[in-house]
Amino acid sequence: MMKASLNFGVTPVEIKEVVYQAVAYLGIGRVFDFLHATNDVLTEKGIPLPLEGQAIATTENRLEMGIQAQVDIFGSQMAEFYKSGPEESRHINQWLADNCFGDYYTRKGLDYKMREMITFCFLSAQGGCEPQLASHAAANMRIGNDKQFLIKIISQCLPYIGYPRSLNALRCVNEAADRIAENK
Repeated sequence: MMKASLNFGVTPVEIKEVVYQAVAYLGIGRVFDFLHATNDVLTEKGIPLPLEGQAIATTENRLEMGIQAQVDIFGSQMAEFYKSGPEESRHINQWLADNCFGDYYTRKGLDYKMREMITFCFLSAQGGCEPQLASHAAANMRIGNDKQFLIKIISQCLPYIGYPRSLNALRCVNEAADRIAENK
């Protein structure tokens, strides 16, 4: 599939960014072999590695940049989310802001619309992530990936993720669209 995507104009940077984005949603244990396979295919295609770095956040500003990314994507209610939750688990919300959003979403190579679409695919494929899937469906719609677009994404993913997960994703899209319509 990666070789075909290169033939249809997907850039090596975009491919690597999809793989890197997967780490935040699927975990390094599930992504590590794909990172190696990606490098193997790019090398086979004569693409010199490493590619130009895409990171713009630093250790010093990744929390601030991650919070801003969350606000840009989900809305102003996310400005203080990293501080929320019980004391013993609050660090996870901070990691979400500085690692997931600060380290990954702020990278060059893909814009927010593409990253949210990819995140929607990762969460749909996993199953069992419906609360997050509904939030990311709403975020997709908020930044311009409308309901019809998400239905097209589900339709494209269906042969790979099956009907149960596709139907769950569709339910999350419909719920998110209904919530958005209620708040207008």
